Amino acid sequence: MTVMAEHTSQMSVDEFETIASAAPETVTLEFIDGRIGVKPVTDGDHNSIVSWLAKRCMQTRPDLDLYQTQGLRVDAYRQSRARPDAVLAPEAHFAGHGEWADPDGALMVVEVTSYDSDTDRRDRHEKPAAYGQAGIPVYLLIDRDACTVTVHSRPDRRVGGYRDIRLMDFGETVVLPDPVGIELDTETLKNYVR
Repeated sequence: MTVMAEHTSQMSVDEFETIASAAPETVTLEFIDGRIGVKPVTDGDHNSIVSWLAKRCMQTRPDLDLYQTQGLRVDAYRQSRARPDAVLAPEAHFAGHGEWADPDGALMVVEVTSYDSDTDRRDRHEKPAAYGQAGIPVYLLIDRDACTVTVHSRPDRRVGGYRDIRLMDFGETVVLPDPVGIELDTETLKNYVR
């Protein structure tokens, strides 16, 4: 087990992409901070949250698309790969970019927590650090465990993470700052938790 952990921390992007291309459809792999990770298969509530968000984004900002399953190269220095639950970007922004796109032009990344042991490390710590370092303006975390929405903004490219973090309970109105500029009534999110 230790040998495998040491090997995965030193895995190259080419090795990761070879493994990821051979993974079955029921498995989603990510490569963050030089480590390979497995995202659990989403459930119906998870998918309903992403659909709910897509509708709100399209109603308010029809000039944008909410991409699901778009892979991003979140850290060129470490050659990392992440697959957010959703990426908000200008319409047709990722056309022709392939499986792993540069994050430039992404206005917001979204993660919805899953009920697994890796959620804390992955969604609450590693992802905001990586997305902030990549310069993505807004990271929206919809946390089904805590029944909260966290809006991370003002990315810090130098050290990673975000300078502004606002935490709100499900049911509160959430304002996604510019360049997103969308207001969300999160009352309905209460219906999608265990």
